[in-house]
Amino acid sequence: MATPDKVAAVEEMTDKFRNSNAAVVTAYTGLSVAQLKDLRRSLGDNAQYRVVKNTLTKIAAKEAGVTTLDEFLQGSTAVAFVTGDPVEAAKGLRDFAKTNPALVIKGGVLDGKALSADEIKKLADLESREVLLAKLAGGMKASMAKAAATFQAPLTKFVRTADALRDKVEQGGAGTPAPAEAAE
Repeated sequence: MATPDKVAAVEEMTDKFRNSNAAVVTAYTGLSVAQLKDLRRSLGDNAQYRVVKNTLTKIAAKEAGVTTLDEFLQGSTAVAFVTGDPVEAAKGLRDFAKTNPALVIKGGVLDGKALSADEIKKLADLESREVLLAKLAGGMKASMAKAAATFQAPLTKFVRTADALRDKVEQGGAGTPAPAEAAE
């Protein structure tokens, strides 16, 4: 028989799975309470890091439609529920794991797709969403400027050619008689 506390915990985690862009499952054995507090602080408002019970997490994930986490839910488990940029959360977890080897990234899920620990580390190597958008905007601006220069080039060339021809006619016409005058 399920206790009200467990039912409430499952409902809360189900909501977290539904409202998150990503969830990263980790093992935390060997981390002190102070280190877990530092980890939560390093993730900031972007993610919530929570120690969970495997059985309740499996039930919550299943209710939320996430079926790919069962293999990661063994042993001591904590989940980072990411509501912001998943790249920033992955970087925070990776960087914390570098200084605290007791934190082990097991795997996770991003927009319903299962991710291995290696894929999460690759995700952490990406630049943040803002940087990627800035690069995209810069590339588009450069392409627009190049297109404008390309469209303007024939017109500019025509104007230069017309000016050169006019200058030549003005210079040549003053000193050289016109063909009609030479025949007389």
